[in-house]
Amino acid sequence: MASVDIGIDLGTTSILVYAKGKGIVLKEPSVVAYDKDLDRVRAIGEEARQMIGRTPGNITAIRPLRQGVISDYLITERMLKYFIQKAMGRRAFRKPRISICVPSGVTEVEKKAVEEATYQAGAREVILIEEPVAAAIGAGIDITLPYGSLVVDVGGGTTDIAVISLGDTVVSSSIKVAGNDFDEAIIRYVRKAHNLFIGEQTAEAVKVRIGSAYPRTQADSMEVKGRNVITGLPKTVALTSEEIREALTDSTTQIVEAIHGVLETTPPELAADIAERGIILTGGGSLLAGLEELIEEATGINTMTAENPSHAVAEGTGRFAEVMEKLGKI
Repeated sequence: MASVDIGIDLGTTSILVYAKGKGIVLKEPSVVAYDKDLDRVRAIGEEARQMIGRTPGNITAIRPLRQGVISDYLITERMLKYFIQKAMGRRAFRKPRISICVPSGVTEVEKKAVEEATYQAGAREVILIEEPVAAAIGAGIDITLPYGSLVVDVGGGTTDIAVISLGDTVVSSSIKVAGNDFDEAIIRYVRKAHNLFIGEQTAEAVKVRIGSAYPRTQADSMEVKGRNVITGLPKTVALTSEEIREALTDSTTQIVEAIHGVLETTPPELAADIAERGIILTGGGSLLAGLEELIEEATGINTMTAENPSHAVAEGTGRFAEVMEKLGKI
């Protein structure tokens, strides 16, 4: 029975599926290519992502999740069904028990939408988990202990910050600033400073190669190609790591301020635990260079990134049921 348990990290940018006993079995972009003329889905996942910005007028590349929340219910349901079947393969004749994560700030209505879509996609039972709790489990923290742990999960659409103790969230905050906002900030900056239009994928490449949240010891630069805003012709410019850090300052400052806000409302005993144990970063957005240093400088608390931050939420989601059984909550 338990062999068909799976955990899904329903991210704004990527969907990861964790299968019990197998680990991460699937990681694909949460993108669907939709043909408006024929009213049907043309591609899902990686195949659809490659179509972004390159499709004819009748095909649109849709991200059915916006900032961790379902914005297109039917498309999300189809996407979930596709990924569940792909992850389970031949075992698809058994309906799985699915744990699925949601950002900590979602409303009851939004939770219900995720639950319904998962049932419609073929789940036998659905367990909803708050993202920071899943991230903490995936990062290797024993959340069943009576100690405070502060987890900052920087995803694609949201950054979730939570103090966790005894398997539950004590204080939490969710802000709609994360990895996608880093990309958008880079696109805006390049357009304003260099009169150049660049696409999402180029911005992502810039963020990964020369993006940082904290001054680099060694400056770096990279050439990018795009379209000149004024002439409309292709153009190449060189960007420096210092420029990109400036472009990202607004977003990274908002994340630091949100962490401050959570620390200010944390009960003193748990705050003492956090000061001793440090802050754990998870999520793909936490891979931005210098984010650890920035948070550490702003809070004075030792900050470290989980071993495999992109997979932490999915792994924690998959292992959630056994942790709750240990606590006697399931």
